[in-house]
Amino acid sequence: MTAEAVLVASVPACEDFFLRCERRCKTVRKASVSSSSNTPSAVPGKRKKKVPASPAVSDSAAPEAASGPEQQKGQKVGLLPRQGWSRRNYNFMRRIMLPQMFSFRTGAPMRPDLLSHTGADFQVTWIGHASFLIQTEGINILVDPVWSRWLGFLKRVREPGLLIEDLPPIHAVLVTHAHFDHLHLGALKRIGQGQPIIVPRGVGKLVKRRGFGEIVEMDLWAKVQYGPMEVTFTPSKHWGARMVHDVHRGFGGFLIRNESGRTVYHCGDSAYFEGFTRIGEHSNIDLAMLPIGAYDAMSGREVHMNPEEALTAFTDLKAGHMVPMHYGTFPLGGEPMDEPLQRLQAASRERGLESAVTILKEGLPERF
Repeated sequence: MTAEAVLVASVPACEDFFLRCERRCKTVRKASVSSSSNTPSAVPGKRKKKVPASPAVSDSAAPEAASGPEQQKGQKVGLLPRQGWSRRNYNFMRRIMLPQMFSFRTGAPMRPDLLSHTGADFQVTWIGHASFLIQTEGINILVDPVWSRWLGFLKRVREPGLLIEDLPPIHAVLVTHAHFDHLHLGALKRIGQGQPIIVPRGVGKLVKRRGFGEIVEMDLWAKVQYGPMEVTFTPSKHWGARMVHDVHRGFGGFLIRNESGRTVYHCGDSAYFEGFTRIGEHSNIDLAMLPIGAYDAMSGREVHMNPEEALTAFTDLKAGHMVPMHYGTFPLGGEPMDEPLQRLQAASRERGLESAVTILKEGLPERF
């Protein structure tokens, strides 16, 4: 069994243990530091939210084009590790996982103005990892909201950019797949207040009884109309199992189009594949959120893009701007934590794409 499988199986049991340890350490540190009065944080509470009518789902056929089936349907990556996995696991635990377990988290939650934006452009706030708050035309959407401080033995090394209690009213939640670093049941329980949640086929059962008014399961290339917003579920090259036995669960990304015709694309998790060209042909994408980290997988499987492949995907998509994600938050790959961003910046300069790539800071909104 690889370290990936062990870590996945350990998530539910270990998260509470590490959280208790952290609280105890925090109490000890606070006792040794002078208590200067800061602005009190907001008290979590249920807020009534004005929610548009329930989403209407339409099954649209895969785009008609001279493209292969893998472009239309995506590619599922198998679970078996490649040769050399034991050495990769050892190196990962010794060089990446253990040092991060005993390090201090960096970053701090921000409190920007998240209530005033109602324009036709997209205001995007990176919360960390693959979690985003997307705001347009008065609609607030969360994609892959994860506030976990531990994924089993994997420690979150950067604080979330926003606190859940500081979020504006959330009208819809989108989840790209069921992996623990993209689907956080604890966060969903706090966020769910009668709004719909949109998930891949086979993931709906996991998010039941979390406070959502409707659970919409989507097949690839299906569309959901929700108020002024159209959401299309797109293919990727990854896999959807939350544990090991549930390989039936779907996975993919989302195209989000507002009433003004502007579109953002959240890739979810994906290795590079030719399907990015087809997704770009399907929509004129103004902003693409693409993963750049965890490419040195412990199992040796091809499941995530490296920064250079992400730039190639960005070119295939013919998008206007790119925002990198899936780096710097959780130590999920064998590469150094600061390497993905360094490689992205170097490669974007070499390819003349530096002005098209926007690197977000957690908790600070940018408009596109």
